[in-house]
Amino acid sequence: MSTIVETVSNDIIQALKNDQLTLPSLPEVALQVRDIAEQEDSTVAQLTQVISRDAALSARIIRVVNSPLLRAAQDVKGLPMAVSRLGINYTSNLAIGLAMEQMFQATSEMIEKRMRSLWQLTGQISSWASVIAAHTKLMPTDEAMLAGLIHRIGALPILTYAEERDDLIQDNITLGKIIDRLHGPLGTAILEKWEFSEGLAAVPKLYRKTDREILEPDCAGLITIANLVANKDQTTGWGSIDWQKVPMFKTFQLPMDRDAELWDELAEKVQAHKVGI
Repeated sequence: MSTIVETVSNDIIQALKNDQLTLPSLPEVALQVRDIAEQEDSTVAQLTQVISRDAALSARIIRVVNSPLLRAAQDVKGLPMAVSRLGINYTSNLAIGLAMEQMFQATSEMIEKRMRSLWQLTGQISSWASVIAAHTKLMPTDEAMLAGLIHRIGALPILTYAEERDDLIQDNITLGKIIDRLHGPLGTAILEKWEFSEGLAAVPKLYRKTDREILEPDCAGLITIANLVANKDQTTGWGSIDWQKVPMFKTFQLPMDRDAELWDELAEKVQAHKVGI
């Protein structure tokens, strides 16, 4: 590993240990949505009122409800009907996930480009996770969607750190190596700070462990499979991994064959679902 990768990685790790690393805060609307969802006596009307203050978020939730994955016989035209159809928990997870997009912004053009690319990537994995969850019926689709959107959240503080260093902004390869090395533990630290559930908080640090053996389906395992399937036609990175050595396919009752017809069928649903995310 190059000296600069080692030095910067150690600096970031040390800053995290000393509480000197600025971790991103969950957007205000996401906090409000979660607070309402966690109250036992919360109502659809209360949740609708909070979400309706953000017109863009409201429109996207309606779009997701009308996507092929969730569409019912009658199209949803308003937020109250969308929240009623989804339910409080599903709407909460969806709103939290979608609200996080506003965090993927930077002042540097180069870092901004990386953040946009990162959000698009997590959106793709989120769509795959949602579609796979809907197919297997082994996990809630809203939890799968949220797991996909947060699995690389640990890259955000690294990119924010890089904005202060011209050498990193101009060196995509080095920056990429630092992100690969640190985004897992940083992501879990962020999600623990946000008080996410243990299963969701563990996703960033576990999803790249493709040989992990689990008895029951979990969020991290689903995101592992989503990354593998999304990149099954590639020859490097996720695409170079031997599916026969990934025991989680059996846990999720999914074929280990890259050429199985199921993946083409689900890919069509993913393309339609990405319109909402």
